[in-house]
Amino acid sequence: MSLALPEVTAGAFLAVLAALGWAGQYVFIRLGTRTGSVTDAMLVSLACNVALVVPPVAVLYYPDYGLTPAAAAAFAGAGLAGSVLSRVAQFEATRTIGASRTAPVVSSTALVSALLAVVFLEETLTSVHLAGIVLIVVAVGVISRETARDDGAADSLADAGAYLLLPVLAALTLGIEPILLKVGFAAGTPTFVGLAVMLSAAAVGYAAFVAVRDGLPSPGSLAGAAGDGNLRWYVGAGVAGTLALVGYFAALAVAPVVVVVPILQAAPLLVVGLSVAFLPRRLERVTPRLVAAAAAVVVGTVVVSLSG
Repeated sequence: MSLALPEVTAGAFLAVLAALGWAGQYVFIRLGTRTGSVTDAMLVSLACNVALVVPPVAVLYYPDYGLTPAAAAAFAGAGLAGSVLSRVAQFEATRTIGASRTAPVVSSTALVSALLAVVFLEETLTSVHLAGIVLIVVAVGVISRETARDDGAADSLADAGAYLLLPVLAALTLGIEPILLKVGFAAGTPTFVGLAVMLSAAAVGYAAFVAVRDGLPSPGSLAGAAGDGNLRWYVGAGVAGTLALVGYFAALAVAPVVVVVPILQAAPLLVVGLSVAFLPRRLERVTPRLVAAAAAVVVGTVVVSLSG
């Protein structure tokens, strides 16, 4: 008797794991960067991604990885955009304004992808698309205002907008990632080979950037992170992020987008819940208005994602 789950059920389960992974990554980064370095968090997180994904993929798909030069370039570009630029902006925003405020704004990346499709792929915006976009924009504005009030900043549109810069940058760069991934997969590259190339390019690219800018962290630096307890949070973020990426790629490989996307977009609400449960109130102040705004972003993002 087969115990295999139907594809849709398996995809939903994998999407839940992915959403939990994304939420966990935000919480771990919030804990680790309260006294630690975003650079160290990035390096450790990317190293965990590569260590957990690349060796198994290298063995399982040997000797034919199904890579063409164009596909490799597309996956590498996706890694630099989504796993380096976007992740740096996410980590900095999480450190600065908190996990529960960053996650919903970054989740609006579906809006970015929809607009890019209109501009570059000549797709059209439907009235349902527009409704979802309006909902996202209004909700993100509410989140920004909440952040400004919490930080004691002047309650003005200019101050509110300033808080959006990092998470909006993260959403913009993350919105580029699926377009590049689509190019790579169109060449016939297996799903997890693409993921391995993407993560490897991200790790090498970010390490090279840090080395040129100020030198790679010394063993003493990482030992210091271990001593003050931050290394465990960096590793936790790396493991959680890997779980999210593997779950996301695997879910899309076995289940329809209409099943996977709504579950993934629940991540901001999971972040809010985990923030309440595990983060000290001095780090995260979760208000009813923030919860409502996060829920609105989730609904708007699902509408934009699935109404094409």
